[in-house]
Amino acid sequence: MAATTSSGEHLRANAIGLREVLFQSITHMAPGAAVAFSIIVGAQFAGGGLPLSVLFALVGCLFVANSIGQLAKHLPSAGGFATYASRGLHPAVGFMVAWGYALAEALVAPLLYLIFGNVMAGTLQVEFDWSYDTWWWLAAIAAALLVFVIGWLGVTVSAGVGTVLGVFEIAVFAALAIWLIVDAGSDNTLSVFSTDFADVPGFEGFGGVVAGSVYCILAFIGFEAAAPLAEETRDPRRNIRTAVLGSAILIGAFYVLTTYAAAVYFGPGQFADFAAYGDGNPWQQLGRDVWHAGWILVFLAIVNSAIANSNAGAMAATRTWFALGRIRILPSMLARLHPQFRSPSVGVLLQLVLALAVALSLGFKYDPLTAFGVVGTMVTAVVILIYITINLACIGYYTRHARDELNVVLHIVLPILGVLAFIPAIFTALGVGSQVVDFIFELEAPLSYAAPAVGVWLLIGLVYLGYLLRFKRERLDAIGAIYADETPPADVAAPTEPAG
Repeated sequence: MAATTSSGEHLRANAIGLREVLFQSITHMAPGAAVAFSIIVGAQFAGGGLPLSVLFALVGCLFVANSIGQLAKHLPSAGGFATYASRGLHPAVGFMVAWGYALAEALVAPLLYLIFGNVMAGTLQVEFDWSYDTWWWLAAIAAALLVFVIGWLGVTVSAGVGTVLGVFEIAVFAALAIWLIVDAGSDNTLSVFSTDFADVPGFEGFGGVVAGSVYCILAFIGFEAAAPLAEETRDPRRNIRTAVLGSAILIGAFYVLTTYAAAVYFGPGQFADFAAYGDGNPWQQLGRDVWHAGWILVFLAIVNSAIANSNAGAMAATRTWFALGRIRILPSMLARLHPQFRSPSVGVLLQLVLALAVALSLGFKYDPLTAFGVVGTMVTAVVILIYITINLACIGYYTRHARDELNVVLHIVLPILGVLAFIPAIFTALGVGSQVVDFIFELEAPLSYAAPAVGVWLLIGLVYLGYLLRFKRERLDAIGAIYADETPPADVAAPTEPAG
């Protein structure tokens, strides 16, 4: 039965299939923008060892993808991670996951609006000598309005746009990477998958690789984004699992290919300076170096990727808010749907306002790329905590509720390895542990501001959790409901009117 509220509100069931949810996850990772900006931020820590950082992040994410896939078989819901944690561990844990995920997904769109503004303004400045300071924020606003319109028109339009954009950006960057590898000739070396070139002063060796992996993990964030679309997906128990695992494997291989290509072409010994190449647009400059006028394809792939990723992030955020509004964890108005498009219209509008507020305020305070680093560190810190929790939830669910299906490797060993894989990265992102473990380094300001910001948000969540445990326990219990199959109880689903 389709998900409903007591007033009959429900997302559009069976609207999309495997292809669309696969590209929801793929475009949420923004493969083009991630290669061009997220991953290379890690070069200032890992240097020429950045390809190893990518592998480190990929392995950890594959462990999480396994846990998500195993939970998705039983728990298809727009609540996604919150439902998994609630059923696998405890409703209170499910609430904290929902609280964190609601923040992390809300920050994805502004993250990409900053990238879009930077690339557009930087290119206009280089090509036409237009003012960067004027055009970055105008471009960011234009991107936000475009994503707002796509999201307003509903999941079918949003997912279809994501598929087309995703194919284009992957094709362009994969072709350029292969070209760079061929051009590198005898400079090709597998040493970039070791710590030989992890030689950034202050971040030498494995510690630099771990610090670099924080921004590689940021590039992977989104492979799980298919999960909140479960209620709108055909055969969600199979398709969500396939999309999550498939996207992590495919884009993981893509990241390894492109990062390796850039390292061996540019030179692993000087790769710590790669992010500054081409006036801060290194991949666009690589396109100029080897494709000449073909750099325009790289430019289009990056801005395309920023739009696709912000669209995917906005979809995941508004569906998460919808699920929490439906059970009145968040204001019930977030569960209102457009009468024609069945999009969570209030959530779509709120996403536009919040995203622009974050992108513009931080972009003006620092600059777009620095603001990107600050927001990206916040998102990474929150999502790594959630990934660790989901691994534990997989263990809890199969040992408590599905013992007849329990597989020691899939449901215990791999989730434990997933927890262990993310501990160094979360310590680095939160700026703790350096006094205990010598390969964990602390980030400097303003990146270090991310940890206290995340801490404040989680503290507010804990206070709210105490209130819910004391006075509204039924709302916490409702987080674990599978609304693709179950009707939410009337005492938590407040009647809502469709937004016009």
